[in-house]
Amino acid sequence: MIRLRGHLVCVTAEEAAAVQAHVALHTQLSRAEPGCLSFEVTPTDDPMVWEVMETFRTQDDFNAHQARTRASEWFTATRNILRDFRVEAIGD
Repeated sequence: MIRLRGHLVCVTAEEAAAVQAHVALHTQLSRAEPGCLSFEVTPTDDPMVWEVMETFRTQDDFNAHQARTRASEWFTATRNILRDFRVEAIGD
């Protein structure tokens, strides 16, 4: 399995608004992808920071997710937001 975890860190109110405006559809589409085991983007106590946790069954599933999101409205709206992510292979 492949797990990504970390944070989206907004520096402006406009960036935070972009996350809020697009996160529901991004989450829905990501959870529907083949191999997605879990997908969460949740606000933290800091309104400018979002926690991201996602798990995919295989590296290929994760790669397909990355490719889809790069062509999505989500990425267009949030491309300049700092992503502080770690990706790791984890055992079953």
